[in-house]
Amino acid sequence: MTKKILLILGGLILFFIYLSTSAGRTPYDYYLRLADALLHGRYWLTSPPSWLSELVPSGSRFYTVFPPMPAILALPFVLLFGQGFQQQWLAHILGVGVALFTALSAYRLSKNSLIALWVFLFASLGTINWYLSATGSVWYLGQITAEFFISAAIFESLTKKRVWLVGILIGAAYWSRLQTILSLPFFIILLRDQLFPWLKSSKSISKLFSRASISGVFLGSNKLYQLLAGVGAFIILNGLYNFIRYQSFFDIGYLKIPGLLQEPWYSKGLFNLAYVPEHLKVLFSAMPKLSLEFPFIQPSWGGLAIWITTPGFIYLLRSNLREIAVKASFLAILLIGLVDFSHGGTGWTQFGYRYAVDFYPFLMFLTIKGVGKKLAWHHWLLLFLGIIVNLWGVLWINKFGWVGW
Repeated sequence: MTKKILLILGGLILFFIYLSTSAGRTPYDYYLRLADALLHGRYWLTSPPSWLSELVPSGSRFYTVFPPMPAILALPFVLLFGQGFQQQWLAHILGVGVALFTALSAYRLSKNSLIALWVFLFASLGTINWYLSATGSVWYLGQITAEFFISAAIFESLTKKRVWLVGILIGAAYWSRLQTILSLPFFIILLRDQLFPWLKSSKSISKLFSRASISGVFLGSNKLYQLLAGVGAFIILNGLYNFIRYQSFFDIGYLKIPGLLQEPWYSKGLFNLAYVPEHLKVLFSAMPKLSLEFPFIQPSWGGLAIWITTPGFIYLLRSNLREIAVKASFLAILLIGLVDFSHGGTGWTQFGYRYAVDFYPFLMFLTIKGVGKKLAWHHWLLLFLGIIVNLWGVLWINKFGWVGW
């Protein structure tokens, strides 16, 4: 009971930290407007303001190109509070959820309450989750929502292992941020004992796949069907959502945004491997703006290297590559990252490199593994540095407007 009270108290404190460091009502409230439309029997917007440019016009209808899960989560709040509800408040709530699920996973792996506290602070205030959760604009909310569901799926996979629920959580993440469905192999590997009972003695990925013949995989366990059914339900829903808007099950509408491919950052199309180096440059080498005038150092909308925003991620390099779950985590990062890195445009405007949030749950998992079961002074030092950097970014951008290109 004491631990539950502490979790609730920690969550409430974190919510108010996000609330107090927010810039206020976000103008990029696509999800709030879509939730209101859904409550009025529409799946499109009418007469949107000019600054909502990522819409597909069709006569008097305007379709949002973003997966609708955050709008669905906003439905009860909009029903209760109407347009008085502010979209970034949902981001605050989900950001708290991300921190709690990540900390609970850390406790499950380490059995150490102090490590769980370190991870809670790390996930909530020591990463760009702080800025995304405090700001809550459409792009950030979509990513925080997906991170929330994937973090919940990891916790479920470590505890009760209800594969049907894991499937639903992965599906919900997919309907928040489509590329997160590429995390499915991670969960299949993590839940292999439940999905493939005949592989319980397996200790390696190579053995898993060498013995998993077609008949073994698809006839070996009906729990695999439960996992795939949970994910598949959302794939079908997304296909139907596309069809009623564009008469195609596979067209999400992004290329229908007027003038999209005329933008210089899409010179090679929406996705192209030629874009990868620019993403890696932002991820690993983007620096803040320096000036001889006050305030002397500012965040850049173009991004900031991950080792600056979150130095604590260095501990993931200490995770044991001999563990199958560690290998599976790196696989998930690679698969999701390849999609993100191939996209035209590197995620601006942003603090840090926001596309990394798509695979943050796996970076967190590896960091927990790397930290191990005992904390030292350097863990607290890197946590403190990360919190200071992210506090700087949130205050400079959201409160003072000290940010530029």
